[in-house]
Amino acid sequence: MANDQLLSGERLYLGVDIGGTKVAAGLVDAQGQIRFKTRTPMSPSGTADEGLQAVRTAVETVLIANPDAKVNSIGVASPGPLDPRTGMVLNSPNLPCWRDYALVRNVEQACKLPVHLDNDANAAGLAEALWGAGRGHNAVFYATIGTGIGTGLALNGHVYHGRTGNALEGGHMTIDYKGPRCECGKLGCIEALAAGPAIAARARAKLQAGAKSIMKELAGGEIANVTGETVGAAFAQGDAVAKEVLRETADLLTVFFGNIVDVLEPEIIVVGGGVGELISQWFDHIRENLPRWAINQRCAEIPLVLARYKADAGIAGAAALCMAEEKN
Repeated sequence: MANDQLLSGERLYLGVDIGGTKVAAGLVDAQGQIRFKTRTPMSPSGTADEGLQAVRTAVETVLIANPDAKVNSIGVASPGPLDPRTGMVLNSPNLPCWRDYALVRNVEQACKLPVHLDNDANAAGLAEALWGAGRGHNAVFYATIGTGIGTGLALNGHVYHGRTGNALEGGHMTIDYKGPRCECGKLGCIEALAAGPAIAARARAKLQAGAKSIMKELAGGEIANVTGETVGAAFAQGDAVAKEVLRETADLLTVFFGNIVDVLEPEIIVVGGGVGELISQWFDHIRENLPRWAINQRCAEIPLVLARYKADAGIAGAAALCMAEEKN
């Protein structure tokens, strides 16, 4: 997607969002507007070099299409686990092509520009702090809720990484030690209880127990085909069972956010992701019940808001890494 309004020599940030099936890249200006973007297919089960080539192709597409853009570095947002300090992708389940892979070094060699790497949730949270729903706040907690739950904390315009670079894995905070086993191996993680697959599983269990709902019809008559998207579509049509499933999800997230408030007391909580957008209709419910799950009785003063960036959160977040690095 090109933008004819690009100015010759205009300072722009190049953000690269690496996903399991695609590499998206784009140019973001100093106000956080995405001015150009492109997508390249990614084969996560291919070779390491094939994965690198997808990144290189996306970057070259951006630069060739915008020869007058002033770009000094590249930001890369990637699924974790990774080490932002060494530039290594460690053992991401979404990117089996890279194991203990020196992504920063290889992209720098391929693209001839400095590279800044972070996990996708950290990067997206930084974009929200610099340009988005968290702008103007010094402590921004970000949660993206979709197939999984990723979190990040931006303090004074910079990502908080912790001692080893692995802080803020909030999606794997246990809120029910007798709960279902998460993909990470722990029991009762908020991701295992409130992400898209968990929402779908709760809906299917209600249908199998005899609950009457249009979800089965929306899923082609097969309960096994009910997904999180099915629940959202049924809720939009006023389905009572879908509403109950989402209310239960909101209650689980209330417990989670109560823990976050008691540990971090951020100035604002920003929620992104497809499920996050759906759950935003329950934000008032969460705010009303938050004092029951936080010892901090001023917790209701903390804004709970929907993220600015949606499908382009990765591009914006990766670009934000470049802007933050300039401030160091």
